[in-house]
Amino acid sequence: MSTSQQPDPRDRPARLTVGVVGAGRVGPALAASLQLAGHRPVAASGVSDASRRRAEHLLPGVPLVPPAEVLARSELVLLTVPDDALPGLVEGLAETGAVRPGQLLVHTSGRYGAKVLDPALRAGALPLALHPAMTFTGTPVDVQRLAGCSFGVTAPEELRLAAEALVIEMGGEPEWIAEERRPLYHAALALGANHLVTLVAQSMELLREAGVAAPDRMLGPLLGAALDNALRSGDAALTGPVARGDAGTVAAHVTELRRHAPQTVAGYLAMARATADRALAHGLLRPELAEDLLDVLATGTDGAEGEAR
Repeated sequence: MSTSQQPDPRDRPARLTVGVVGAGRVGPALAASLQLAGHRPVAASGVSDASRRRAEHLLPGVPLVPPAEVLARSELVLLTVPDDALPGLVEGLAETGAVRPGQLLVHTSGRYGAKVLDPALRAGALPLALHPAMTFTGTPVDVQRLAGCSFGVTAPEELRLAAEALVIEMGGEPEWIAEERRPLYHAALALGANHLVTLVAQSMELLREAGVAAPDRMLGPLLGAALDNALRSGDAALTGPVARGDAGTVAAHVTELRRHAPQTVAGYLAMARATADRALAHGLLRPELAEDLLDVLATGTDGAEGEAR
């Protein structure tokens, strides 16, 4: 017979009824994660057919009702709407009396901290900003990906422990972000994640144009190694023609891009300039090679119609 001590149920956080306003890709996944922790999703709202399908798939049996009804049924409400819609939603819910005193109101916007919830705070709600630093697909795989995911947490000091506890229950890692730093925090994530998708998609298109049958298979190991090296070593992981100062190769790239994918030229030049600046600053790009390279990046040619030297 096991003598290991069983946890006392009284030591567990109170189980809450959970509602979701905005059944996009994020809300149902977070509610499903909270359900695994013992909380009980009771209502969700969604307008589009896609939102309704996601809610039915990730939260089976949970009724879809108007936002005010979601708040009426829930002790913990997830506001998972687009950033630009959040302030108006909060004001509208507060003005119509939908917000109840003591209700936990959580938004998942990266841009905003807790102050965007001030109208609800004045109505007695408890405001929390919990932003998962994760890209979502709207499928059950999102719940699995939350394990170990960092959350940007902003809340009044007296609610800090409650906010961090909710993140931990969802399998995440809380990272405290000061209110005034939220836009910078979100810009950093968008720069790294959102722009990465654009770069990868462009790279795949160019590889197909070059005759590569399976660009995803070619890029997977390369990009995986590049990401791992960058996370481990930062700028020391820079490689390639820009970091080496191969001006002729860069000019040949630009010539080919102008011919086959002119819409990518501006992005290539902008990223190459940023890479050159960082390589110079960290001593990876030799100054004597930088001049010709920077001339190419300024003009888009090496003066020899893009022929590699």
